[in-house]
Amino acid sequence: MSDGTTDREAGRIGMREARDAIRKRPGMYVGSTGERGVRQMVFEVAGRAVNEVLAGRARHVDVTLTRDGGVRVADDGPGVPVEAAGHTEGPGLETLLTRVAFTPDSADRHTAVLAPLGIWPAVTNALSSRLTAEVRRAGTRWVQEYARGVALGPPVAGGRAAGSGTTLTFWPDAGIFDTRECSFPALEERFRELSLLNRALSISLTDERPARRSGPARSVRFRFPGGARDFVALLAAGVGTPVHPDVVWFEREDPRMAGTVEVALRWSDARDERVRSFANSSPTPQGGAHVAGLRDGVAAALDACARARGPAWGHGPASGAQRTGEGLTAVVSVKVDRADYQGSTRGELAGAAVRACVEAAVRERLGTWLEEHPEQADAILRRTGRRAH
Repeated sequence: MSDGTTDREAGRIGMREARDAIRKRPGMYVGSTGERGVRQMVFEVAGRAVNEVLAGRARHVDVTLTRDGGVRVADDGPGVPVEAAGHTEGPGLETLLTRVAFTPDSADRHTAVLAPLGIWPAVTNALSSRLTAEVRRAGTRWVQEYARGVALGPPVAGGRAAGSGTTLTFWPDAGIFDTRECSFPALEERFRELSLLNRALSISLTDERPARRSGPARSVRFRFPGGARDFVALLAAGVGTPVHPDVVWFEREDPRMAGTVEVALRWSDARDERVRSFANSSPTPQGGAHVAGLRDGVAAALDACARARGPAWGHGPASGAQRTGEGLTAVVSVKVDRADYQGSTRGELAGAAVRACVEAAVRERLGTWLEEHPEQADAILRRTGRRAH
């Protein structure tokens, strides 16, 4: 037996063991055998398509909840390479659908991680009763069928293809999941969020399931050229009266943190603070270094603005950090090549460099904006307890 044959056989054994492990303990890979687990399966497949758009290889992603309980994810990229056709550019279709590869630690600023583990479509394939892959590439349509993670045959050429792209359709295995239903609102919220954080991303979500409606299919399409600026406008809608009409927005790249920071903020007369934070398009509900840097920078910029106005302006008794965030709606999104987290849940971003870079960016860019908009600056200073005596 040649070395090449031995390697291929070892690879098949490894893939079979990985598939068996996923099916034996699905909760370790998608978090649940309920609706939340089905949703994670959608994210594992959609993540690959989203990153095709972010890499500039595709323009749009379509996600459809089909009438027969399946989920279809399609993109208009160049099409995944097909080993059977001799394509050699990057991982091929069968590799994509059978090899488990944990990706978050290798994700960079150009990659969005939709699911906490980021294992990609192989886990979805293993946990599906059926999966159909269709690739449209170089004028040819290729189709391959899987059952519970096992290929039923090699990819088959199915005639000429109109356009290019990849479509993966899967049906969650009823023998593993308590339900095959997937929440449309939950998917809608996450895909809207992704579009707000990535201005190049266009994504649609369609629900064809007859049990969910009496009329036509429900469908939404997201694309937000304003990015975090649009995000803050949506978060602040109906929450108090804005103190200043313009949303403050900026984006900056900083080599010290090997990435970029995007910030948008606006104050209102509401009492609560609403700050949403993200790292590589993934929510960080516990905040972390980027949120600390945001607060440091905002306080420093406002204090400097008040001092620049001369001795008539000063700090009230409840000024400074105690009131800086009151009524503030903000989004801070960092995209870095090497994201570092506190703990295993990836909910809190770490990194002294990130904190320092975000603080400097906010202090400088917000400070400049305040100088250029004196009337709005006065309103913000009064709202945050910095007032003229």
